[in-house]
Amino acid sequence: MKFVRTVVVITAALVVAAMPTLAGAAPSWPAAKIVVLPAGAKGVPQGYLPALSCATAGDCVAGGAYTNAKGVVEGLLSNEISGVWRSPITITPPSDASANPGVTVYASSCGAVGNCSAVGSYLDTTNASQAFVVSEIGNFWHSAVAVGLPANAVGSGQYAQLHSIACASAGNCSAVGTYSAKGTPLATTQGLVVNEVHGVWQHADEVHLPGGTNVNPFVTLTQIACATAGNCSAIGSYIDNNGATHALMVNEQSNRWLAGTSILLPGNASTFPDAFLSSVTCTTVGNCTAVGNYDNSSGDVEGLVTNEAARVWKRAAAMVMPTGAKANPHVFFYGFNAIACSSTGNCSVGGQYSDASGHYQGFFVDEVNGSWQNASELKLPGGSLQAGKNGGVVALSCTSNGNCSAGAAYEDAAGSYQALVINRVNGTWLTGTKVALPSGAASVGVDGGVYGLICKAANKCTATGSYQQSATVYQGFTVSVN
Repeated sequence: MKFVRTVVVITAALVVAAMPTLAGAAPSWPAAKIVVLPAGAKGVPQGYLPALSCATAGDCVAGGAYTNAKGVVEGLLSNEISGVWRSPITITPPSDASANPGVTVYASSCGAVGNCSAVGSYLDTTNASQAFVVSEIGNFWHSAVAVGLPANAVGSGQYAQLHSIACASAGNCSAVGTYSAKGTPLATTQGLVVNEVHGVWQHADEVHLPGGTNVNPFVTLTQIACATAGNCSAIGSYIDNNGATHALMVNEQSNRWLAGTSILLPGNASTFPDAFLSSVTCTTVGNCTAVGNYDNSSGDVEGLVTNEAARVWKRAAAMVMPTGAKANPHVFFYGFNAIACSSTGNCSVGGQYSDASGHYQGFFVDEVNGSWQNASELKLPGGSLQAGKNGGVVALSCTSNGNCSAGAAYEDAAGSYQALVINRVNGTWLTGTKVALPSGAASVGVDGGVYGLICKAANKCTATGSYQQSATVYQGFTVSVN
């Protein structure tokens, strides 16, 4: 399983659908099916699939990549239409792309059925990394287009990426990422925001940071959420002039991006907190929630959660890990969809921590009517060893208060990683269910598992991920119930 604080590469698709999460109902998961890649494809690079979005139940898009017969990495998009996954298409890169463009999709979002967008990066003819967006309009995917960078972008040696996108409606999206800006004596890493308004992508703008930043602030913007078009929140981190890393929040209000702010940390935070935000979601305009990490005064890595109420972000609160956690729990979020809210004040968060025995475990933290509870440990199938260093909770989705689903990975009795789906029913997280892999595959491998999960109703969910076909080859798979 890949961590995406700094975004990496992409794969093809797995889709898993949850069965009803009504009281007393036992989830039943069909056997997974392999995704049929374009002719000559050799597999999916590094088993990595972060891009999933669903406009309605059974109408989704999954984005990734595959290696073609010549060893070139191509961008990949696959649509689920009325509950049926169609053959994936290859992304046509921007006109200035290299012969080996390395197209990498990091995120996707759907504003309406048949109207979705995906973002990422590619290599141009000078082998510089450029940001792109590719749009689906009326069920037709167009060629990818390069994002126009801010005026202070470097002319050569660019390293631009779009990491996340949120579409509030068809043709109205916002995306965030990073780029290389001119600096003295060297280029600096800055954050960028770019909006699509009524179907037209605008020029990207630089994110304005709080005062006292480092000469090179090394900005990271990892995720964005929008309550409505023009009202969004983006998260990440930056470095100040003392070399301390701070959690960054950037808000858009009525189509205007405000200057970024540093989130106030819990009272036990270190002077050098190495703080960052990894996931964010919004229920209504001005009411959002974000999660991340920070170091306390003892150097322990803890989880944090911060709530926005009526457009004001509150001081972050420290998460309390399960009984038996290690003194330094090394709380960790993969940076996909670590948080989901069914309504304001009712959310669930998932991640990974270390217990007193040094084992890696998954955990959930639930907010109930505005009150954050202590964490509970991910319940693994019988005989499991632990969640593992590359396991734990990765993605969540909630359909009503107390009823959610989550995707994860764990180590079985043989020490092999497996994909796992878990349901929360009437406020209780149940024991996870192993995903049956295609063709009798034995493991999802260290890089596979469930990467994304979206539920549009209690019995209508879709998740994405990958599994290990051989020692060096990963594939995507799907299993859908709508």
